[in-house]
Amino acid sequence: MSVLDILKERGFVQQLTHEEEIAELLEKEKITFYIGFDPTADSLHVGHFLGMMVMAHMQQAGHRPVCLIGGGTAMIGDPSGKSDMRKMLTREDIEHNGERFKKQMQRFIDFTDGKALMMNNADWLLDLNYVKFIREIGVHFSVNRMLTAECFKQRLDKGLSFLEFNYMLMQGYDFLELNRQCNCVMQMGGDDQWSNILAGADLIRRKESKPAYGLTFTLLTTSDGRKMGKTEKGALWLDAEKTSPYEFYQYWRNIDDADVEKCLALLTFLPMDEVRRLGALKDKDINIAKKTLAFEVTKLIHGQEEAEKAAEAAAALFGGAGNLDNAPTVSITSETVGTKLLDILASTGIVASKSEGRRLVQQGGLYLGDTKITDPDFLLTADHFSNNSVLIRKGKKNYHRIIIE
Repeated sequence: MSVLDILKERGFVQQLTHEEEIAELLEKEKITFYIGFDPTADSLHVGHFLGMMVMAHMQQAGHRPVCLIGGGTAMIGDPSGKSDMRKMLTREDIEHNGERFKKQMQRFIDFTDGKALMMNNADWLLDLNYVKFIREIGVHFSVNRMLTAECFKQRLDKGLSFLEFNYMLMQGYDFLELNRQCNCVMQMGGDDQWSNILAGADLIRRKESKPAYGLTFTLLTTSDGRKMGKTEKGALWLDAEKTSPYEFYQYWRNIDDADVEKCLALLTFLPMDEVRRLGALKDKDINIAKKTLAFEVTKLIHGQEEAEKAAEAAAALFGGAGNLDNAPTVSITSETVGTKLLDILASTGIVASKSEGRRLVQQGGLYLGDTKITDPDFLLTADHFSNNSVLIRKGKKNYHRIIIE
């Protein structure tokens, strides 16, 4: 089975520029391809996860990935999928964020001996001569055609800056530059990048009279079309300091039943026969599939040991057996004991604010152990602790442990 067949079977492939040519190319040759990563945050998030899995499948088939850090384009901002203009970052911010990506990518991609490359488009974009660039590159772009691209149409009503309008030219130039530097012949990306990928492949054909290809993969969405990876704290980050391994595990443990098989196919390396077997489980048995998904995904991002700790903490909190040491834990001093519970929850970040805590109490969603809290002025005293520890539950599934230092 070719790598394209694998990507199709697992549900990655959304659009291709030249399907028959790509199928033959990937089967007969070992190519260099690239995926761009936008360094506007100091961690990759679950939306980048799909791209990393695609790169891993491609590398396992013998193809060479280029992980392109968008250090230059991030100083402009990609309008794709955005209703507002992005905040502009400094070069220092972007370089810092790009460095943070490297460690996360190395769990998936082997960079030794040139098997994969990590490059930064700031190396060629930031020193461009604008007049020369417009004469050499801009002449090949039709404004009328650009305005039909979905990424621009979405922004026209609110206002599209000329700065952002340049983004397609910049990304097209990236593909051209990578083709010249390392014979990169294919760009891959999320389906919201289709217009930009087409522009780059077309530019190479015009400038170099050589074939170039594009492939987009599906965006990670729920069965009802919502983007995956949003938690009550915000994005689902791949950095353990921003989203703990336990929180990461619990996100996948609690996804909708309808999304389990798709996520097993896209986000794990389990054989497809096993993916289909787990995806076919129904009713209570689907929890077996969810536990498998949560463990496999957490293992990929955080390693075997952290996945085991997260699974053990979940078993202790929800099954009544196991070690609570790995559950989400906050510490308070002995002097804090005897004060209002909501003050403690707000100061430790278990709730965002006292007003949120009061709403939880009013809605019957706050528990101390198995006891529902009904009084917003409830005092947390030493009697509530066992072995210097007490459990707080928000809603049905959100647990935190408070310990006395």
